Amino acid sequence: MSNKTIVIKIGTNTLFKEDVLRDDVIDSLAVSVNELRKEGINFAIVTSGAVQSGANELNLSERPKNLKELQVASAVGQVSLINKYKEIFNSHQLNIAQVLISKNVLEDRNQFINTTEALNGLISKNIIPVINENDVVATEELKFGDNDRLSAIVSILLKADKLVVITDKEGLFDSDPEKIEEAKKIENIEYNSEELNDLIPKSSSGKGMGGFSTKIMAAQMAGFSGIETQIISWSPNCINEVVKDSKIGTIIKPSKKNIKLKKLWIAFGMTIDGEIVIDDGAIEALKADASLLSKGVINVNKSFDENSGVEVKSSENELIARGVVNFSSKEIQDLKETENTVVIHKDNLLIL
Repeated sequence: MSNKTIVIKIGTNTLFKEDVLRDDVIDSLAVSVNELRKEGINFAIVTSGAVQSGANELNLSERPKNLKELQVASAVGQVSLINKYKEIFNSHQLNIAQVLISKNVLEDRNQFINTTEALNGLISKNIIPVINENDVVATEELKFGDNDRLSAIVSILLKADKLVVITDKEGLFDSDPEKIEEAKKIENIEYNSEELNDLIPKSSSGKGMGGFSTKIMAAQMAGFSGIETQIISWSPNCINEVVKDSKIGTIIKPSKKNIKLKKLWIAFGMTIDGEIVIDDGAIEALKADASLLSKGVINVNKSFDENSGVEVKSSENELIARGVVNFSSKEIQDLKETENTVVIHKDNLLIL
């Protein structure tokens, strides 16, 4: 398998014009993927558009609002959308596979690993995964909220070299370009900068669910994991330009830390069942790459079992880390009174 993998996320507003699916966009995407695969680059595509496709087939005048109607439209539209991808990609001698992912798949460590292996298995056989959220089984609690976040998770699973988010804007701006004429495009920004966090708007627009807030949060997830994100507008040659390092759109620079896949699961996939409050000495020890010992525990909040996921916080309620505990909440309470034992091993602990 190639050393370079790019995850492409393409949104509803790019795929549809006046509610009509744009074959030319999918065709241009297939042309670029075909050319670049010959240069040893692998691709996974996270696509929106199933709900709009379904709304079209069901003759709905607008995108459904409630969850059940969204699920129905998605189930209907997923078939026509993936068939269009297959038809066009096959015409360029490219094989695709449909992959539907729901958030709970990532909450279980074994399923997290299996999903990773399945995606890598497809790519190793020169099959391009075309991925969407599994809306049909999703609930409000299980939904990724938008395919932007899903694209970040797919990038993490694949240890991708880059996440490319294709949207209907040229990139990120320092203010809303539709309202402020002097708005300037941001060319480069750090994933963990205050400036980027301050850009998160509380709005959504267009036919998809996500506004730019979800794109920024996806870039922050990818950046934390060491993956660069480039947010760009669509053009027939945009993927080729990205690969050639053209400075188009906005580049969001990642962390330089090399975080293991298990710790990325702890950060983004693991279910949090409880909370452990620790003292200042324990915080210093954790930041120096030590395990969490029972003598550093001040308190345990909520009831949880052995091998549960927990958040580790300071006495001021600051989030310090996430990890997998060796003991139940009751056992930890008992241990902190009687002996000094490893509550969370450093290999199962991620400092945030």
